[in-house]
Amino acid sequence: MSFLVLLLVLVIEKFSALRHRLQDDRFFVTELRRLETGPRLAREPWLLLALCVLLPCALLALVCLVLQPVAYGLLALPVHLLVLVYSLGRGDLRGSLGPFRDAWRREDSQAAVHVAERDLNLSADSAPQLLQRVQGHLLWDGYQGFFAVIFWYCLLGPVAALAYRLLALVQGHSHNPALVLRAGQIRHAFDFLPVRLLAASFALVGNFVALSRAMLHELLSWDITAAELIERAGRAAGEIPEQAPGAEGLATLDKAWELLLRSAVLWYAAFAIWTVLV
Repeated sequence: MSFLVLLLVLVIEKFSALRHRLQDDRFFVTELRRLETGPRLAREPWLLLALCVLLPCALLALVCLVLQPVAYGLLALPVHLLVLVYSLGRGDLRGSLGPFRDAWRREDSQAAVHVAERDLNLSADSAPQLLQRVQGHLLWDGYQGFFAVIFWYCLLGPVAALAYRLLALVQGHSHNPALVLRAGQIRHAFDFLPVRLLAASFALVGNFVALSRAMLHELLSWDITAAELIERAGRAAGEIPEQAPGAEGLATLDKAWELLLRSAVLWYAAFAIWTVLV
């Protein structure tokens, strides 16, 4: 059933606007604000995290447990599908880069800085640094919006996928520094395996030798962040230069996107083979 759900997710992503309608985080963010502003809960970040992440995941696990034996699990399929679609990344990754690409193509660095701040929440001191940050944003958002969610869904089911997305929402929307720190620590642990698996995928579909030279000594390091690791791995495997003006700079973004696409095909093929064998 898991592989069928993954195929349906691709169909929905390609031909439907369901993801954008389903990924409405206003209720979650409102409840997060209400809980973290309470005088008692504000001093208990672990309790806050349990209410915001553990409680919804426990309810989902209970629903899946009840539905799984019914009709050979067919009733659980729509639950898996809706949870997985909700757990994917927010927004249109390629579409959000459109204004930046237009400004960069014109070599209008001031407009590029403006649209990067407005659309991508990125800032930089110079045009080359801005391009590096956009490259990193593309690779990181592709990883955390798709690959990490798919990995945990395939490994542990919809509960793990939902937990990953809720941790990301807490980390991104909370105003409580202690809560953000705790959510970040747990998310860092969640990212350790899938980000390295994606880096290994980059090596298989990109430049294996360059990636090995650049990242082998840091592959098992706990201290490197997932965002830094995937950015450096993608740049090495895709042979992406850090500085490139105009159309050449846009070509580096296309290379990063193609690297993500090839890795996605590899993951789906590997999971299909695993499904058949098991």
